[in-house]
Amino acid sequence: MQQHYLACDLGADSGRLMLGTLDGDRLTLEELHRFSNGPVRAGESLHWDIPRLFDEVKAGLRKAAARGLPIASISADSWGVDYLLYDAAGAVIPPAFHYRDPRCPVGVKKAQAKISWPEIFAETGLQFLPFNTIFQLAAESPERLAQARLILGIGDAFNHWLSGIARSEVSLASTTQLYDPRRRNWSPRLLTALGLPAAIFPPIVASGTRLGPLRPDLAVETGLRGVEVIASCSHDTGAAVAAVPGTGDDWAYLSSGTWSLMGVELALPVITDACRDLNFTNEIGYSHSVRLLKNIVGLWLIQESRREWAKAGHEFTFAELEKLAAAAPVFVSLVNPADPRFLSPGDMPEKIAAFCRETGQPAPATPGACIRCVYESLALLYRRTLRQIEQLTGRRIGRLHIVGGGSKDQVLSQFAANATGLPVHTGPVEGTAIGNILIQAIARGNLPSLSAARQVVRSSFETITYEPKDAAVWENAFPRFDQLIARTTPAAGR
Repeated sequence: MQQHYLACDLGADSGRLMLGTLDGDRLTLEELHRFSNGPVRAGESLHWDIPRLFDEVKAGLRKAAARGLPIASISADSWGVDYLLYDAAGAVIPPAFHYRDPRCPVGVKKAQAKISWPEIFAETGLQFLPFNTIFQLAAESPERLAQARLILGIGDAFNHWLSGIARSEVSLASTTQLYDPRRRNWSPRLLTALGLPAAIFPPIVASGTRLGPLRPDLAVETGLRGVEVIASCSHDTGAAVAAVPGTGDDWAYLSSGTWSLMGVELALPVITDACRDLNFTNEIGYSHSVRLLKNIVGLWLIQESRREWAKAGHEFTFAELEKLAAAAPVFVSLVNPADPRFLSPGDMPEKIAAFCRETGQPAPATPGACIRCVYESLALLYRRTLRQIEQLTGRRIGRLHIVGGGSKDQVLSQFAANATGLPVHTGPVEGTAIGNILIQAIARGNLPSLSAARQVVRSSFETITYEPKDAAVWENAFPRFDQLIARTTPAAGR
């Protein structure tokens, strides 16, 4: 018997409502509604337009209702770290800050004046990123915090809006740097150290928690009736990793989109000095699995460059940029994708050129040279990150699975294989929505386990394998890149 599910997948660049149909061991996907997302500038500040996103989701719900299908459930997922504050009347306190807002470095200084970075890491196992929720909350005004009666991550806020039930799903809670993965709860030590009111943090629930029916008023307004709301994995990476079609334990994953998130799946967190010094993170996945990973600035570098060229009247498709990059000269210049300058919006081609000039390299003079520089740098950073994972876990990685929108990028996928010396398996593209839907299916008893869900992925979606090429060329380039990273990466926590 066919089962139908909805995934509300909110990305930092776009959102979508996906219909998933599970028929035995086959899953099919259909995009019902897609909409843009991105930062809204207000003076020097960056915000999210949450009311518009709510309206877009409602439009998607109406399209789902129009299909006349017996839809079993819906779940929302989103990027991590950002949040909404609610007042005593249950209204969202504006604005909803964007993680690239310039307040974040201020929050880092304020937080570390109260508790040291080594203590924060020892409590959470989460890598240092200046926009982690802990630092954003440290940057909040006392007035806003005094008003707040509830805090929810973005994906959890949408599940709350859909169901009326306010819960923090564990995968999203684990991105805040306020979650203790050993006690599986909010960290009283960190909340106390930062003066954060514990009462505003809702109960944490497991991935796949059934929250309840769609709110009656939404059911009437959209025509979507008889639908249950489930907290699958509210963090998009948690959902994407659930959809990795891996078998055994010798694989690593790369969830590739605006961010590149590279790691392995473990049973227990790795909270050691070595993990802290290498700036890895321990996020939580389905069934309390641990995603030991590193957040790497990913296709953001290309997305921002493309936007800048469009402003100048040069509209490039991503496919056109791939071709230009493939034709550009090899290893002319490299960048450190983790350089702080690349985090904020702005003239990305000029930021890349400035980095190259400052490090004694030729500045890329054409779009093709610029994108080639980004591709080669990302691929070499993937290699470096995989070697660090092996160092931290003692596990030998035999293959890399790339899921998400970035898996469509053939040039970058081939470069990843070349740089790592590993076979790279790409797909599924809609990994986040697939994982979201399959966790719903497990929660409702339509699939028995995560391993069965991954078998559904293998049965339902095509993957492409890239074998390593040009080994000597990439081997020779790596020491130069490794030295560049060592010269230009500040110590974690600073």
